[in-house]
This record gives sequence, C-alpha cells and structure tokens, in this order.
Amino acid sequence: MKISNIEFPDKPLFLAPMEDVTDPAFRLLCKRFGADMVYTEFISADALIRSVKRTEQKLTIYDQERPVAIQLYGREADAMAEAARIAEEANPEFIDLNFGCPVKKVAGKGAGAGLLRDIPKMLEITSEVVKAVKLPVTVKTRLGWDEDNKVIVELAERLQDCGIAALAIHGRTRSQMYKGDADWTLIGDVKNNQRMHIPIIGNGDVTTAERAAECFDKYGVDAVMVGRASIGRPWIFAEMKNYFRTSEKHPVLTFEEQKEILKEHIIASVKWLDIDENTSLESVSNQHLKGIIHSRRHLAATPVFKGIPNFKETRIAMLRADNLNDLFQIIDSVLEPEIRI
Repeated sequence: MKISNIEFPDKPLFLAPMEDVTDPAFRLLCKRFGADMVYTEFISADALIRSVKRTEQKLTIYDQERPVAIQLYGREADAMAEAARIAEEANPEFIDLNFGCPVKKVAGKGAGAGLLRDIPKMLEITSEVVKAVKLPVTVKTRLGWDEDNKVIVELAERLQDCGIAALAIHGRTRSQMYKGDADWTLIGDVKNNQRMHIPIIGNGDVTTAERAAECFDKYGVDAVMVGRASIGRPWIFAEMKNYFRTSEKHPVLTFEEQKEILKEHIIASVKWLDIDENTSLESVSNQHLKGIIHSRRHLAATPVFKGIPNFKETRIAMLRADNLNDLFQIIDSVLEPEIRI
C-alpha cells in the first residue's frame, strides 16, 4: 500500500493522533514496537500562526519516527492554509487535517468534527490546504454529525476530488463521541466504492490483534489505525504484527519487561517536558515533574496491572507520586501474581 510516494508493508498499522498522548516520547515507543505510521497531537492552526510556544513544540519530529504526519485543526481556510505552510517547514511526510475531533472545545467552535455540519467549508479548507503545500495532504474524519446524517460515503468522494492522498475514518458520528460501538460497515462501503482510488484507513474500537486482522479481512481497508488501546500499551503493535504472522496470540513482553517500558516512557516524558540540555535526570529525580503528571494517563489506562488482587491502594499511590524515585519504587514493588482477578 502506498500513500503518495510512501510505501507501507502489508497490513500497516497506524498510531492515531491523540491530544496529550501522541507526543514524541510515545510516538517513538510505538514506532519501535511496529507502528508503521504515527501522527502528532492536534495542532491548532490559529495558535500556530500566533507562534504559541506550546503549539510550536508539537511540530518537533525525529527521524526515528518517520513516516509521520502533522495534524492540524481549525475552522477557517486561510488560517489552515497558512498553518499548513508553517507545518511543512518541520518536514513531515504528510499534513493531516483533523475533521473528526468531537470534543466541545473543538467541534463546538466549528473545527474538527464540527465541520461535519458545514461540508462546503470542510471542502474549502481541504482544497486550500492542498494548494498551499507541496506535501501530500490527508484527512481524518467521522461517519457524519449524527445518526441521521451519516454522509461519509459521498463525503469521501468529495474529499478525494479536493486532492487528498488518503482518508482515515473513525466509525462513529460526532454525536456518539466515543460511546457505543464503532460501525465499520460504512468504512467498508467507502473502501468498496469503485470511484475511490485513494487509501482508506479504518479507525475505532481496534483493541485486540484479532479485531485488527478482522478489520483488514472483512472490510478491505488499506490500513488500520489504533488509538486508545495503545495508551499505556505501546507494544500492542507488536502483538498485532505477531498475530498477523502466526494467527496465534502470544505475549511479546513479560510482566517485568512491560513495567520497564512504562518506566522508560515516563523517563522520556520527563526529558521531553522537564529537562533542558543543562539538566541531568539524576538532578531532578526527587523533584515534582510535569512529565510524570503527563504520564498518569498511560499509567491509569495500562493493562499491565489489570486484575492484580488488592491493587487499589498501590494504584492510588502510583497515580499520586510526583517524583521519579517514589514512582519507580512503587512500580518496582509490584509483583506479577500467580492468578489475576
């Protein structure tokens, strides 16, 4: 499968863009475990144009994580085009347009999935961004605004006519948010539409290796995108790739190895958010660190500690720890039980 001039292996797996999740520290881990494509966090076009420091930081990409897409969101064509030109200078492989984020602070202001209520503007933004940059432009969106407006089959054709290089579809409407089951039927309808010639990437509820394989086999998509199931579990990509090869489900890491990966991710987050070139990790190990707070979402979601008896108090302590020494002592103290609940 190819997107523009970038070639991907058979049954490629993509890491979905997620705000406060897909920073470089996490992307690099997912890439190591087999993610074939990664995306940045959501980048506000308006904030990027205003040179907001935190937003500019999101443009940071590393050669080890390529291919990578920088994802932009906004509600005005001129701002999105200008932001795309700025993002292009960071030299990603793709510029991705976020027409799928359902949260109120984005969609409620007419950006992200909010543009599913204004298809002409969505198409205008897409066309203007495609014209503004030399890089391939891709889009991520949803089935439609609500149950009565599932427009994705026709919309996919119109987005393709705007010149995009690939389309990722989350199998829910905006009104669903992240509730209910993702409906892959319409994703399959888009892929099987004879008029479509760009790659179609399916997204939504891909939480196991078996489900990933089923999505390829049943719906014919060109790639599968993994989102929330990867949080606290970057090795899920290796599990899926192993299943594709063997049709058998085997753990790719031991319990202790999984703990070490969690610790490695925390350290990478601390280096990303707390340490400059003049600071050592050892010198901040007892300090309150933003990187640890940032990592709590992964610690809360990880399946590593799921089902361990009497783990509640340890879990609370782990999520309250705010320095490396205390946090790592807690993680190291957890032993794998013979039987999980």
